[in-house]
Amino acid sequence: MFICVNLWLQLPFVNPSKLSQLQIDPAQKRRPKGSVKAIFIVVLIVIGIAAYYAWPRAGGERRVVGQKADSKPELPSTATASAKPESSTPAAAETKPDATAPSSPFLLTVSGYIINRERIEISPRFQGVVKWIGVKKGDAVKKDQVVVLLDDAEQKARVAETEGRLASTRVALARAELNYQRIHGLAENNVISKEADDEARLAVDAAKAVIAEVEGQLSLAKTYLDWTLIRSPIDGVVLEKLVEPGELVTPQSFGGTRGPSTAVLAVADLQDLQVEIDVNEADLAKITLGQQCKVSPEAYPEKHYEGVVAEISPEANRQKGTLQIKIQIKQPDRYLTPELSAKVEFLAQ
Repeated sequence: MFICVNLWLQLPFVNPSKLSQLQIDPAQKRRPKGSVKAIFIVVLIVIGIAAYYAWPRAGGERRVVGQKADSKPELPSTATASAKPESSTPAAAETKPDATAPSSPFLLTVSGYIINRERIEISPRFQGVVKWIGVKKGDAVKKDQVVVLLDDAEQKARVAETEGRLASTRVALARAELNYQRIHGLAENNVISKEADDEARLAVDAAKAVIAEVEGQLSLAKTYLDWTLIRSPIDGVVLEKLVEPGELVTPQSFGGTRGPSTAVLAVADLQDLQVEIDVNEADLAKITLGQQCKVSPEAYPEKHYEGVVAEISPEANRQKGTLQIKIQIKQPDRYLTPELSAKVEFLAQ
C-alpha cells in the first residue's frame, strides 16, 4: 500500500486544460455513410466482372481476367486432341469399307451337329437271355458278323423234338405206302373193293402231308435257333452296348423303366455322316436341295469337307421359327465324330 502511494506521488502533474484539448470531437468519430456504400458497390462490380470471365461459354473456352482481347486461345493438349479423331484424317478414311472389294462366296453360315444318317439298334427276334457279347463300344463290325449270343437251350430242344416227329411221320408214310401196295394188288384182282384201295391211297397222301407239316415246324425251330445268334446288319462301328450278359431281352417293350431291354447294341456307319442344323425361316430362301456346302468341325477348324443339302424337312418348328436341314458329308474321315458340333457354310449357286 505504501508503494502504490509512493508511485502516485511520483507521477508528474498534468494540467486539466491540456487534457481537454486531447479529447476527440464526437461528431468527428462518425464515418461518412457514402464512403461505405461506394466500397460495397466497387466490390460487387469486381465480383461480377470476375464471374463473367470465369463462366464457361458454348465454345468450350474460358475467359481469363487479364487476357488481352486479341490474344489467341490456348490449344488443347495432345491427350485431348487424340481423344477426338477427326473424320478427315487418313486413318479414318482407311476404315471405310471398299465398295469395289469382292463379296463373300458364302450366302449363309449356320452351326449344327454331326449325326449318323442311320443309327441302328439291334433287337432280338424273340424273348431270351443274353449269353455272350462279342464286341464292346467303339469296335468295328462287319455285316453278318455275330455280335451277341442268346441262350439257345430251348431252341435246341425244340429242334430235337421236331426232328423226332419228322422221323416218326416218315415211318408212318412208309407203312402207309406198303399197305397201299398190298391193297392195290388185291383190288386189281377184285379181292377187295375199290373203296378200300382208295382209302389206302389217301392214307399215303395224308402221311406225306404230315411229313411236310413237320418239316415246316423243324425249319421254324431251326430258324429260332439261328436267331439266337445276333448279327450286325451293316458294316460300321458299335456306338453303344445296351445290355450285359445274363440280362433278359425282348423285342417288345412292356412299358416302364424297369422292364427288359428291347435292344442289345447300337451300330452305325461312320462313312455315312450328316450335319443336322436348324435354319431360321428368314434364311430359307438362300437354301435349295442339292446346294453345295463347306463343313468345318468345331474341334478341327482347319479341316474342311465338301457337303450337299440332302434333306429339307417338310414341316417347320412353330415355337422356334426354324426348319431342320440335313447336310450330307461327301468324304468323311476319322476326324468327324457323331454328336460333335460343326459349322456349315452355304455356297452361292
